[in-house]
Amino acid sequence: MVGGNIIEQARNEAGLSQADLARRSGTSRPTLSAYEHDRKSPTLATATRIAAAAGFDLTLAPRIEFRHLSVARGHPIHVPTALPRLPLTRALATVELPLHLNWSDRGRRYDLRERRQRARVYEIVLREGGPDDVLAYIDGALLVDLWDELVLPHAIRTAWHAVVTGQSTEQVA
Repeated sequence: MVGGNIIEQARNEAGLSQADLARRSGTSRPTLSAYEHDRKSPTLATATRIAAAAGFDLTLAPRIEFRHLSVARGHPIHVPTALPRLPLTRALATVELPLHLNWSDRGRRYDLRERRQRARVYEIVLREGGPDDVLAYIDGALLVDLWDELVLPHAIRTAWHAVVTGQSTEQVA
């Protein structure tokens, strides 16, 4: 989507105020605010210029959709059509998983910069998570790097194998 959410995200990631980004991009602060609050829609050229002023490029990425596969005991497995990529700050953040994912170790924080902790989070999300969890916690490149080390039930490993290894026609993001 080209609109307020992208512009606001770029501004926040860059640590800029609306006034700073407006000045850098040659846009008025009220117009920038209108873009961020979806009261006005920028053209693609305008959104590109504003993103560039915040230090970002607008790019195309494959749309990630999920296939829902049923396995033993009716527990679904949610497999993306392409591997998601996370911004570096999210891919290597310290996270506390929500209760529906980590009900047995409530409140535990995982440092995703640490390989073992990242592997544990990925195992939990692949076993217990839905599409929103995959998109929030799984970085495709880091998953590929960890794939052979993850301890996963056979059904989950089989369901994810093609998208992780690239042995299908689906593209990895």
